[in-house]
Amino acid sequence: MKKIFPFAVLSIALVAVGFSLFPPKPAGDYDLNAFARLPVLADGRLKPFDTVARTALLELQHRQRFVAPDGRELTPTEWLLDVLFRADLADHYQHFRIDNSDVISLFGLQPEDGAERKLFSFAQLSPKLDELQRQATLASQVDNSQQSAFERAVLQLQTGLELYQRLKYSMVSPDSDDFLADLLKFQQALPAGIEAIRAKEAGKPHDEAAAKQVIEAGRQFDFMDKAASLLTIPPDSVDAKPDDWQSTGHALLASFADGDLNPYALTYAGIGHTWRFHQAEQFNELVNLFHDRLRTHFAPGLKKCDLEARFNAADPFYTAMLLYLCVFLLAIVSWLKWPEPLGRAAFYLMAVAFVLATTGILARMWLEGRPPVTNLYSSALFIGWGAVGLCLVLEKLYCNAIGSAAGGVIGFGTLVIAHHLALGGDTMEMMRAVLDSNFWLATHVVVVTTGYASTFLAGFLALIYIFRGLFTTSLDKATADSLARMVYGIVCFATLFSFVGTILGGIWADQSWGRFWGWDPKENGALIIVLWNAVVLHARWGGLIRQRGLMCLAVVGNIVTSWSWFGVNMLGVGLHSYGFTQATFWWLIAFIASQLAIIALANLPLDKWRSFGAAARAQITNANVQTPKAPA
Repeated sequence: MKKIFPFAVLSIALVAVGFSLFPPKPAGDYDLNAFARLPVLADGRLKPFDTVARTALLELQHRQRFVAPDGRELTPTEWLLDVLFRADLADHYQHFRIDNSDVISLFGLQPEDGAERKLFSFAQLSPKLDELQRQATLASQVDNSQQSAFERAVLQLQTGLELYQRLKYSMVSPDSDDFLADLLKFQQALPAGIEAIRAKEAGKPHDEAAAKQVIEAGRQFDFMDKAASLLTIPPDSVDAKPDDWQSTGHALLASFADGDLNPYALTYAGIGHTWRFHQAEQFNELVNLFHDRLRTHFAPGLKKCDLEARFNAADPFYTAMLLYLCVFLLAIVSWLKWPEPLGRAAFYLMAVAFVLATTGILARMWLEGRPPVTNLYSSALFIGWGAVGLCLVLEKLYCNAIGSAAGGVIGFGTLVIAHHLALGGDTMEMMRAVLDSNFWLATHVVVVTTGYASTFLAGFLALIYIFRGLFTTSLDKATADSLARMVYGIVCFATLFSFVGTILGGIWADQSWGRFWGWDPKENGALIIVLWNAVVLHARWGGLIRQRGLMCLAVVGNIVTSWSWFGVNMLGVGLHSYGFTQATFWWLIAFIASQLAIIALANLPLDKWRSFGAAARAQITNANVQTPKAPA
């Protein structure tokens, strides 16, 4: 059993990963996957409708899963189709998350009126939109760091409502019961209407009704053009640029000059008609014809959108996150029982999760055409990936499940952080012009982020040392010496990469804005990591610290790195400021406080460590002793 167990765990993991990478098609007669892969230009880049739907749901309700009022669970694509083409139905979907009770009261509602006591519909909120707009205007005038919880919740809800309404006007007019029929009537009336308008301008007799019909349609198209968030109409040129994409409203306005309706706009109106009136066969036919037409002009873009939609459905990082959690649990249990089989199983699982995360990062790189780190979200992915890679090496060398435990907790933690960072919108956003350099993104950013990852790894290895020494009896001399060697080696590695990455950042800064060093908070944060790692090494070389001292200083490295990674971004100053985020601030403070508390525990006298270990041993012993039964 012990020999078979690691391979059984590996087999189960591989089967689970295989199922996750090839999810089943959505049930029903509609070819939802085909529509989900259609390209659209949003946020400055070409993406599939699937990404638009998932990103919007994350922004509105902080999750991709959506349950309709009748209890049906809709896929993100189904939800988006209803928003685009059946707005009268979607207005009653409870997908606006409100966590602040004062904001709920602002609309005259109670938490019980919403799904799960926090999700509300547009129909419930629409009567008080003017008051929300007034409150949002007042809140926007307050500095981010000074905003109250009510003001932040108001601004968040206002952003969600704007997103929802801009989606509604991206494809059709939500005020129309049958936009396709209205377009066909407009097409028939267009020649006579234009002639009537020209005659009216020339002061000649004209058909007032025809002129009015065309003018009203033009106003409707103009409003759609200004309100839409999606550019859905591709250009006809094969060498077209992203700026050449148009909104549906803009393309329809062009019909006044061309005399003909844009075929793409008509196709989308047809798709909306078939979705609205439950015509699955015609829906599938139109979507497939649209694919065939796009394939002649946009084959590369269509291929990327297809891969991105498949990538979204597979969600490799979520699967990797679950695997990392299993790795950590197996590694912890291996210190108590079955060290070799459980430790080997944890190593195999960590290797599978690492390969899965690697595949996800490579897929993102291909989709973006960028190196692996371009924003905070991708930095979380890469820091976890780099730390787990180092843990694989450590586990291969020492075979004591310490590398697996550290890899499991860091991999899981960084992917949780990445998930929460994804709530802010598209994670493959366009780069700022000053940062648009693949060379420096591939050198400075990758190297300095590797320094982050390795410094964190040294700190988490130190945490394992402290917890095992305080709360278990498993920290014998051999284990302690192994951990000390691991931490020392990783700190050396971290010092090198942090130093080189910081120097490369200065060279990039000199090329970008003409100065090597400007005491920007982010630059100072990177320098602090270098200096702190150097302090750790010099303290060890000078004999100022021993094993426990080394571990305490390595834990301080967690504080320094977390501050450089997130803290300096919230100061509101410098070239790397991403804005103050209250939730992130308190999580950062909590993490720093926890590390300081652990350092305080680690500095207890050795006899206290022994008493902690004795207490843990007594608990284990008592748990294993069976209480004798009372005589009958």
